[in-house]
Amino acid sequence: MATFAVTTAKGPGWDRTRGTREQAGWVEHAAYFDALVERGVVVLGGPIGSDDDEEVGLLLVEAANEGEVRAAFAADPWAKGGVLRIGSLRPWRLWLDGRRRPSH
Repeated sequence: MATFAVTTAKGPGWDRTRGTREQAGWVEHAAYFDALVERGVVVLGGPIGSDDDEEVGLLLVEAANEGEVRAAFAADPWAKGGVLRIGSLRPWRLWLDGRRRPSH
């Protein structure tokens, strides 16, 4: 399984007068990503601070390849509605991972 760093960005359907959880379809979007977490596709994710007002989130994603990542994100209700899009998608070789510490 390959690992990817994915940033999400506001799409043309993003309502700039509302917060993230106030966007149309929030419940469906959250449920969809909860399911990606359950499937092991999204390992970590959440809102990110940025100098770029368009950036929304940063996620650590595990998938066979970039196409699989793009397909998973394209099926998100927010992507379908233009609320959210992939900002960047980069392969990420993890050399350090504190989540996988051996137990003592």
